[in-house]
Amino acid sequence: MTAQVMNRRSLLGLGASLGISVNFFGSQAFAASEGDLAKKKLVVVICRGGMDGLSVSPPVGDANYTALRGSIAMQRDQVRMLDETFGLHAALKTVHALAQQGQARIAPAIASPDRARSHFEAQDVLETGASGVYGAETGWLNRTLEALAPVRKVEGLSVGTTAPLILRGKVQAASWSPGKGVDETARLPTLLQDLYRNDPMLGPAFARGLETETMAQQAMTALSATPAMNVAAASTPNMVQPASMSPTMANDRQNRAGSEAARKLGSTLGGFMTQAGGPQIAAISLDGFDTHAGQLGQIATRLTYMDAVLDGLHSGLGAEWKNTVVIAVTEFGRTARVNGTGGTDHGTASTGLILGGALKKGGIVGDWPGLAQNALFENRDTAPTLDMRGLFKGVLADHIGVDRAVLESKVFPDSAAAKPVTGLV
Repeated sequence: MTAQVMNRRSLLGLGASLGISVNFFGSQAFAASEGDLAKKKLVVVICRGGMDGLSVSPPVGDANYTALRGSIAMQRDQVRMLDETFGLHAALKTVHALAQQGQARIAPAIASPDRARSHFEAQDVLETGASGVYGAETGWLNRTLEALAPVRKVEGLSVGTTAPLILRGKVQAASWSPGKGVDETARLPTLLQDLYRNDPMLGPAFARGLETETMAQQAMTALSATPAMNVAAASTPNMVQPASMSPTMANDRQNRAGSEAARKLGSTLGGFMTQAGGPQIAAISLDGFDTHAGQLGQIATRLTYMDAVLDGLHSGLGAEWKNTVVIAVTEFGRTARVNGTGGTDHGTASTGLILGGALKKGGIVGDWPGLAQNALFENRDTAPTLDMRGLFKGVLADHIGVDRAVLESKVFPDSAAAKPVTGLV
């Protein structure tokens, strides 16, 4: 077998033309593998903050939905319908268009195996793939790369200023920073959390302290103008607003610029993944989904940017879209009931998105528990019916070609109860 070495000049040249930087950890270059599996691509999108699944895919056909949602309930004519029960938020126009082509599906009641409602603990479980908080020190995507290494070389790429936990571990991965628009402090809490994560006393205490501070800041700013989303640290460019420009006009202009930046980010990532010998696996984080108050406007902005990233990724991958699966998940969902400030609080199950040209047509992934009072988890949340590790295991086995026994023993240990979701690709 003749290995094809990635042309670093072309990759770095592409980065330079877009004002971004690419950092390769270690000295190993990307190497392409032979066979169909070498063409398969997986992108994991982590929606940080606790994305409200009932806003991503409003179950407008559920008899209990409107009463629970109150002032933030959406009507059938306000969403992009998927079937008689579920729609998609109006901002998800790209996702809906792909769904109509059989290239996007929803998992409307998905959750990690842990029931923590702390952002930091729940994100740890999501990214490590462990059965509980602090159950592993490496990320499940990195362990996937490690498991594949004896069979074929597969490269991973993380998007952002720091490699997310999901891609940290023994295997060296590449990182891509979108450039000077980065908010260098955005990951400081996570970095500090990593510093103390193995301390049995300071770790949990620090996580609770950051949680309290985040909630306090959210409450103080909830009624102010909605900030632009940090799309994997690709922030909306700073703009000087003309004195005559109204707040609404300025906000619209900023939102358009944010969407353009998000689309560019997705397109560039897709371009990296189509390079000869380029990465097959990538992880990207989208921030800002913690909507305790004023949720309607905030979630619309966040989902608009996410849709733009996915649109850019779709176009950037081009013909390689047919070999791609994209999974978008969050650390936990939000309460089924609206709170007193037009928002929702930390919950349990959320909606996951599964997209890609490699996806088979079909309906929802997993079961829908409904929103009747006796069906809610702890009388407050959408009840989980699908362990997200089962979704991950199914895609890794059927799409990427990871041995099922290795998935159970190494990539997701202690996950026997999470049966792989098969037949998606």
